Amino acid sequence: MPLHHLPLALFAAPLGLGGLGLAWREASRGLGAPGWIGEGILAVAAGLWCALAVLHLLRLARHPEALGADLRHPVRAAFTGAVTITLMVLAGGLAPYSAAGASALWGLAVAGHLVIAAWTVRGLLLAPKDASTLTPPILLPLVGNIVAPIFGPAIGFPIASAMLFGVGAALWLMLQPLLLGRLIHGPALPARLRPTLAIFLAPPALGALALAALTGGFGLAPLALLGFAGFVALVLVTFLPEFLRAPFALSWWSWTFPVAGFVTAVQVACGHHPAAWHAPLQWALLLALTGIVAVVGAATLRAALAGELLRPEG
Repeated sequence: MPLHHLPLALFAAPLGLGGLGLAWREASRGLGAPGWIGEGILAVAAGLWCALAVLHLLRLARHPEALGADLRHPVRAAFTGAVTITLMVLAGGLAPYSAAGASALWGLAVAGHLVIAAWTVRGLLLAPKDASTLTPPILLPLVGNIVAPIFGPAIGFPIASAMLFGVGAALWLMLQPLLLGRLIHGPALPARLRPTLAIFLAPPALGALALAALTGGFGLAPLALLGFAGFVALVLVTFLPEFLRAPFALSWWSWTFPVAGFVTAVQVACGHHPAAWHAPLQWALLLALTGIVAVVGAATLRAALAGELLRPEG
């Protein structure tokens, strides 16, 4: 298998699948959905992550210069954050089955993600970057710290989770104005990167879930973040026609995990503030999320079978 051009961005696939699996698990609690659906999707996400990890280790052994070039690239390097964020999600998936295993996996993921985040900040501070290199995927290695507190308190790390939330939230507040300024004033995002705008949905949606886990309820602060996430989701919906006309790119996976985080946040909020109309809303959002992942997954499979995923970028 020619692994020279194996993209790091493929790690967004198990991340999106993991988010979908957790959304279905939440639906099994609040909506009575079949429990095996979420657990099966989480198992597929774990298997895919392991397969990609093995392939990238082979790539490192055979083509270290290619992987090194990716790690120095201003956009491709950001997807290293998806490697460790997926492990955080899988730790949450493992928690009902093995508390010790989930704790060990969570600790490994957090340690790895902190190293990636620190290295990313180091690079930003040491070498001034052109505005064109500042893109939404930069949120993955930096704001990804906000994902850890979603699962940390339940598996025995409440203090560390609170501190990690501070890291992720602070970096988000610093990066958001810079990213918005770059997008508003230009240069415009290349067409292949425009789907990554969906990553803007992740910090408020996941931040709402993290605050709910840290505080033990869906109070004022989580609701405020969820409200902002809802506004971002509304803006993203207006982009759908443009995205649907665009040719397939791995950046399509940028829609999956942020939308999964938003759907799960809505589910948890509805559980804390029940109303009669919540069930239809939750089902509609869950099925929309499932459709997004199915469409992106099918397009990725077609590209893989055609050998397009292992070609150099155009």
